[in-house]
Amino acid sequence: MVRRDDIGRRAPRALAVTLAAGLCLAACGGDGRPERAGGGHDRTGGAPATPAATPTPEPSSCPGGGRLIAAVEIPAVHGDPVRIPEAVIGGQRIPAVTIPGVDIPAQRVPAQCVEHRPAPGGCLGAVSIPGTSIPAVTIPAVRIPGVKARGIDAPAVEQAAVSSKSVSQPAVSSAEVCQSKPSKKGEYVSSVYRSGVYRSGLYRSSAYRSGLYRPRTCNDQGECLPSVSVPSVTAPGVNIPGVSVPGVSLKSYVAGPGQVIKGDDSIAYNIEADVLFDFGEAEIKPAAAAELGKIAKSLGEEVPDRATVQVDGHTDAKGDTASNQALSLRRAQAIVDWLASEGGIARSRLKATGYGETKPASPNTKPDGSDDPEGRAKNRRVVISAAR
Repeated sequence: MVRRDDIGRRAPRALAVTLAAGLCLAACGGDGRPERAGGGHDRTGGAPATPAATPTPEPSSCPGGGRLIAAVEIPAVHGDPVRIPEAVIGGQRIPAVTIPGVDIPAQRVPAQCVEHRPAPGGCLGAVSIPGTSIPAVTIPAVRIPGVKARGIDAPAVEQAAVSSKSVSQPAVSSAEVCQSKPSKKGEYVSSVYRSGVYRSGLYRSSAYRSGLYRPRTCNDQGECLPSVSVPSVTAPGVNIPGVSVPGVSLKSYVAGPGQVIKGDDSIAYNIEADVLFDFGEAEIKPAAAAELGKIAKSLGEEVPDRATVQVDGHTDAKGDTASNQALSLRRAQAIVDWLASEGGIARSRLKATGYGETKPASPNTKPDGSDDPEGRAKNRRVVISAAR
């Protein structure tokens, strides 16, 4: 049971709580959440705001000697504002008016790279030219207001907005092509051709907003409105030139223990691993030095001084996949080390890749499923290649 004197003592405390709650609701916008500066509610404890997307960086050079497609700068467009001064006609004040100018920021079509995907020796890697676009531009509408006053009726003069739509070209590409893998020594391997690709040029037409003119107008009392002229504005046309990557080919050859495969813009040396290494090992045989010396000399004669030299290691399918992958990379690295230390090729130009058993030159087994030692021997190889 609650006594009256208890109620009397509790009333001021309850009133204080009520007032505090009311003040909180007032300060918190009515729902108890504190307001942020400038209005709105603090989202502390709520869902996080979505972060802004990070723009893709624009390239200044392209990996692997790829061609850089230069950026295209689109200049800003500017037109000054026009001020019509105040006038008094028949005792009526005609207020001054400022017709807004035109300020369209400069635009930019960013630089891009023609992508040449790496490929093992005996193959021509895929190539692609990325798509591009020129953004739209709009010159806003303009209006010289009309005036009606004593003895004067000057109608409004206006010009609608003028736009030039965006235009774009899709990406174009040509897939990787590879020569057939010989099954035996002395076999003829035919040439292959990777077709060229071309991304046609792109043009965004100019946008032109003609000028406006309101002539000087006077009433019979000699009170006049001055003439008003708003100059024309032009956003010039924009042109992006076409981009072309020519077709290339690998020439035919007759298979042997070590082949030189020359293409229009590349050269590759295919060497059976058994010439270079003992079975399952990654240490170069002393007898292999003569063969590698010939390749180093040929690279010096056939390949530009700064061109990357790719060394690809391959194995047969005997053993587990992970071990074969590791062995192929160790063998490729061993050749890189030899070419750098003994062949006179800068180490910065050399790159080793291990493909393991993933790119066989010949079947590892016979049609009946039995082991094919001769086929596996062809798969154990090292391919050294470079652009010419």
